[in-house]
Amino acid sequence: MSAQETHAFQTEVNQLLKLMIHALYSNKEIFLRELISNASDALDKLRFEAVSNDALNEGEEELAISVMFDKDKRTVTISDNGIGMTRDEVIANIGTIANSGTKKFLESMTGDQAKDSNLIGQFGVGFYSSFIVADEVVLTTRKAGTAENDAIRWTSKGEGEFTLESVEKSQKGTEIVLHLKADMDEFLDENRLKQIVTTYSDHINFPIKMIKSEWDEEAKEMKQTDEMEQVNKATAIWTQPKSELSDEEYKNFYQTISHDFNEPLAYIHNKVEGTLEYTSLLYIPKQAPFDLYDRERRYGLKLYVKRVFIMDDAEQLMPTYLRFIRGVIDSADLPLNVSREILQSNKVVDKIRSASVKRVLDQLAKMAKAEEQSDYNTFWDQFGQVMKEGIVEDFANKDKIAKLLRFATTANEASSEQRVSLEQYVDRMKDGQEAIYYITADTHAAAKGSPHLEMFRKKDMEVLLLSDRIDEWLVSHLTEFEGKPLKSITSADLKEFEDDADKDLSEEEKQAREALTEKVKKAIEEQVSDVKITHRLTDSPACVVSAEGDMSAHMARMMEQMGQSIPKQKPVLELNPDHALVKKLDSLEDDAKLKEWSLFLLEQAQLAEGDQLEQPAEFIKRMNALLSDMI
Repeated sequence: MSAQETHAFQTEVNQLLKLMIHALYSNKEIFLRELISNASDALDKLRFEAVSNDALNEGEEELAISVMFDKDKRTVTISDNGIGMTRDEVIANIGTIANSGTKKFLESMTGDQAKDSNLIGQFGVGFYSSFIVADEVVLTTRKAGTAENDAIRWTSKGEGEFTLESVEKSQKGTEIVLHLKADMDEFLDENRLKQIVTTYSDHINFPIKMIKSEWDEEAKEMKQTDEMEQVNKATAIWTQPKSELSDEEYKNFYQTISHDFNEPLAYIHNKVEGTLEYTSLLYIPKQAPFDLYDRERRYGLKLYVKRVFIMDDAEQLMPTYLRFIRGVIDSADLPLNVSREILQSNKVVDKIRSASVKRVLDQLAKMAKAEEQSDYNTFWDQFGQVMKEGIVEDFANKDKIAKLLRFATTANEASSEQRVSLEQYVDRMKDGQEAIYYITADTHAAAKGSPHLEMFRKKDMEVLLLSDRIDEWLVSHLTEFEGKPLKSITSADLKEFEDDADKDLSEEEKQAREALTEKVKKAIEEQVSDVKITHRLTDSPACVVSAEGDMSAHMARMMEQMGQSIPKQKPVLELNPDHALVKKLDSLEDDAKLKEWSLFLLEQAQLAEGDQLEQPAEFIKRMNALLSDMI
């Protein structure tokens, strides 16, 4: 046995402990669900490791979890004979909030108890939920296969520090003793603890045992015996027939495996028999985890083989764009010693993955077509951006995913949250309209304020307003829908409007416009690739578009923000000949003044597109000089 070592919590961990205890006080019973779930994971991991190394069982035949309480000492004890932890693992993994996302998570906290409770539910409270009910927690653990004197004891009052010391422990696994706070007497009651276990953990796939109590006639009270009794069903929920399971049981199992306080939006339970045998139970969450876009975060499903746990976060079973799906897959056709490397090139896994993706997409399609759209709207608000990744990632299901996409449009531009499907857009296309028109921008406000929309508003033609970062990649891969091409209204080749713009012009007017574009192009040829008369503006004097073959200005900005080196692209400047400023430009004979006015219109148009000017001070100086001349 060694001397105690005292360690300070990270500032973020200490901060989160206080927030969590405050926000979750009304739901304090979940501490038992969290600790039992952790114990179940430890047993799963031992059973998997023991497949190749039976010595890790240390002669014990049954894997189980026990829940004990002591009224005199005011303690609740949860123990398991699972894999256990080493000293380093205790420091690194004792609770989810000690992981790297803590700081980012804390930045999401608002101080509003209801909202913070929701956020904590996304985060997963894990081991530290103990401090909701306990003013001191003592954890003793020994890694399976190590010596009895290699155990480690972790002790903390949750007030900024914890102690570590080496101790002896005869049984492998982990024991957690909670010294309850003064107002937590409800958890020193056998019936209350049993009720929590059966509510949240009935389907944990290992026995959860408590000491059996019997009526003592002489003392006229219930007294504990020396006998342990199992209080949960210990039957894997996914192995049971759907007809025998209630919605409540499905929801409780979801909360157990996801550590989410919310109920799922939907679940999909399937058993496949024949040449390939497996069972899947998949859940669509109601709320996105705060680290959904964290590239270092590993996502996936729990994989079992013949009910033996193999691995968490088996990302090979679900594509990246469906990384929010939670659940389990239990296969009868994979070897027990299957590894992540084997999963990557396994035909059985490919078939399971393909069928699972189809089931998820079919379920989402069902939700999207439901008369009541609230569930699908909730889903899209939380996971719409990652679903768009599927267009790029999953070519085989591109058409199915396209039907699930939702967009803000000029038909509902007052709100970026009111969205339409591509099917709805096509259904209300104007007679003779051949393309699905869209505009990409950094924000919804920038998209709906673009001068490029002026002609489309005049013609009452709907345009998709795309402002998610992924939208540029989306439209580069989703080039058509139901035979209708997707077309950017900022591209240089909207030739379908040119005939309308030119049909009433005389030959003399056409020549005058050509002369105007030629002299402006000559004046600013270093800044533009071409100058044209526009057919897309009604109110603005000018706009810029990308030259044919060039990437859009929005895409170029995004690439630069990502640190990519982009060759300088010269835009095409389009002029509105009916605007007073362009008429002023046309009347100028002085070359210097012509250049100043041309540059002013160009830079004004670039600002409207969201571009950053290379010399904003020069633009202000130029604008002030031109305004002074007009006074």
